[in-house]
Amino acid sequence: MFKYSQDRIPVAIIMGISLLDFTIYLLVNNVFLLAFYYVAMFIPKLKICAWNHHHQHTFTFRSKTLNRILEFFYALHTGVTTNLWVLHHVLGHHHHYLDQTRDESRWTRKNGTKMGELEYTFNVAGTAYYRGFVVGRRYPKVRKDFLIYSAVTFLIVAFLIWHRPMAGFFIFALPMAIGLLMTAWATYEHHSGLDTKDEFEASFNNTNYWYNLFTGNLGYHTAHHFKQGVHWSMLPGLHEQIKSKIPERLIKTSWF
Repeated sequence: MFKYSQDRIPVAIIMGISLLDFTIYLLVNNVFLLAFYYVAMFIPKLKICAWNHHHQHTFTFRSKTLNRILEFFYALHTGVTTNLWVLHHVLGHHHHYLDQTRDESRWTRKNGTKMGELEYTFNVAGTAYYRGFVVGRRYPKVRKDFLIYSAVTFLIVAFLIWHRPMAGFFIFALPMAIGLLMTAWATYEHHSGLDTKDEFEASFNNTNYWYNLFTGNLGYHTAHHFKQGVHWSMLPGLHEQIKSKIPERLIKTSWF
């Protein structure tokens, strides 16, 4: 069922959080409790964004149906629907990150100056669906699934909000909107300020154990761009193979 056994525990945790979400949605009416739940789950759901990213690069299951089901729950946590990151990130950003005139997650303004963190966050999040759609012009089959499953996801979310407005807002709508913003924000530190054509000097890395435990080795970012199809569990090993080519100034060891 799983393509890589290392995905079992992360998926079990994420689906457990999804089950908890729907339980709270069905049973809790108090707005203060709903708000408290949203705040309490803010950081755990923020980490789910990284695992959704990994899934978009290397699908979790051998079954397309299971992958689509998982993507629906990922969307409820992160605001990123089926194939959005495949288009925007895998087929877009990874091909263009060395060219800031084309990068879907570009950190420069039109005049070439560096965006601030907030400006970048709202720029990338606010244009994510549009830029994904534009990339999809070159990949019509991928875009078709993106449009279909995005529509299905948003219709279901609309029904959940209509059925129980406060619960739907705090458990689904708000986390989706904030999840998309936080996903964009988290990527600012990956490349911003590194204007280069050298792939080994174009990404910041973080080798901290705890950072990589909760993000699925996302800190090994140069390795991830070097071979983007490599499963997240193999990135530390790949990093060791290429770290002599990465300047020390691009590798940090602290979590924050």
